Amino acid sequence: MVTLHVRPQLLDALSALRDRVAAARFPLPLAGAPRARANRDELLAQLDDYLVPRLRQPEAPLLAVVGGSTGAGKSTLVNSLVGRRVSEAGVLRPTTRTPVLVCHPDDHHWFSDMRVLPDLTRVWTPRQDHGDDLLMPGESPESPGRVLRVETADTLPPGLALLDAPDVDSLVADNRVLAAELICAADIWVMVTTAARYADAVPWHLLRTAKEYDATLVTVLDRVPHQVVAEVSRQYGALLTKAGLGDVPRFTVPELPESAWGGGLLPATAVAPLRAWLVHHAQDPGARHHAMARTVYGLLNSLKPRMSELAGAAAAQYAAALRLTAAVDEAYDNEHARVWGRLQAGAVLAGDALKRWRAFPLDCSPAELLDSLVESLSALLLCAVTAADERVDEAWRCEPAADAPGLAGPDPSAHSAEHRIGLAVRRWRRVLEEYAEEEMTGRDRSAAPDPEMVAALVATALLGGRRARNAGEGLAERIGAHGALRLRDRAWRLLTEHVDRVLHAERERRLAPLDALDVHPEPQGELIAALSVLQKER
Repeated sequence: MVTLHVRPQLLDALSALRDRVAAARFPLPLAGAPRARANRDELLAQLDDYLVPRLRQPEAPLLAVVGGSTGAGKSTLVNSLVGRRVSEAGVLRPTTRTPVLVCHPDDHHWFSDMRVLPDLTRVWTPRQDHGDDLLMPGESPESPGRVLRVETADTLPPGLALLDAPDVDSLVADNRVLAAELICAADIWVMVTTAARYADAVPWHLLRTAKEYDATLVTVLDRVPHQVVAEVSRQYGALLTKAGLGDVPRFTVPELPESAWGGGLLPATAVAPLRAWLVHHAQDPGARHHAMARTVYGLLNSLKPRMSELAGAAAAQYAAALRLTAAVDEAYDNEHARVWGRLQAGAVLAGDALKRWRAFPLDCSPAELLDSLVESLSALLLCAVTAADERVDEAWRCEPAADAPGLAGPDPSAHSAEHRIGLAVRRWRRVLEEYAEEEMTGRDRSAAPDPEMVAALVATALLGGRRARNAGEGLAERIGAHGALRLRDRAWRLLTEHVDRVLHAERERRLAPLDALDVHPEPQGELIAALSVLQKER
């Protein structure tokens, strides 16, 4: 007999693994990201809704989730197994909007708390009208919310609960998501299909998933016309065998008048074999342990490839983020070097700034010269930032990860680069003028030069290269050689600080949307480490 031996260390390891899975993020639109996100969500659902609660309380009732595609007759089947209408059935699709869990009254406490399916609000009040699903306060028929209606029926044996899930191929996306979550909470997967649709892709996807996780699985071939029962059952059995599912218990329910419109109960004899199988597994200790332990160990065994896949996807995310970051760093590093080459060559003293300098001081005031230098320096930095961004855009066009929301272009609500750079350069000018004021402090006011004149000369000397040799000489004549050298050193450090700060700020601004996605190398190692700890505890 297969039994569960659960130690606290195993539960701790599972909880730690669950936290690592929940922390994993796959925000970059890589080829494997949608699958990784789906796998993470499915794994979280199985850990939260089944594996951890089952291992914590192995004595809890078996939960058999009845799932399948639209119109398979799941609700009618559940009602017939219970012996009364507990789940709404009918011809309108989707019929099951609110999932219904049915258990023996003595087992009610197992499902009234949040032991399983903690994200679903419990509803216990019986419906007043069997034609409508029960709605919570503030809900509408179009949006019933995420609730689980819990019913009790003494026709079910203690130790067994049935859950009627929404259609896995529902037209309503929320129903499909909920159906997948509910199936993840099952000890026993009861997959229902029909004689008309048993070869469809949806039921086979569920069957292959159950096989992949080695879950305890039962399949029901519903609404089979009497005259073709043998042939359809044979063909369905052959398909199961071909898929490696030949040993799966298989039950056939004939097409009857009671199931024609989905509104009645099937005769007890029609569902007797399935009911007997479920009751046996709920009441016989050996069968119960085998069904429960098979699903538990199947999920535990599935963790290694699934965690490895998640870790690989996390590594791919980080590698892509590194490539995007490297493209930004390379572009801005190149432009940073080019800017300093241009500054040392005196490129700022060109155009209008050069004209102003040649007219200085007779036909150009110090303020006008400083204005033109500020404008020219701003243009040089803006040109560098624009060129860097163009290089980044070109490099990112080859990266699928760059299609992530927020990475495609600048934030339209943010100030433009021209505005930001202009502010930074004007700030540099103000501090430079303060340096000139400080240099004049203590000098004879009557003989000391105008601080604005000093600021204009030192700015020209720094930014003009060989064409501004006269600016350095004029500065030395006005404030002395030592004062000129001291002021030029301070001004050069100030220029270096401001230019580096501008380019660094623009680089960081370009990287900010990528940084906000929080793609780091840690998730890959944390996932593998959590799996390693779990395997040791097993």
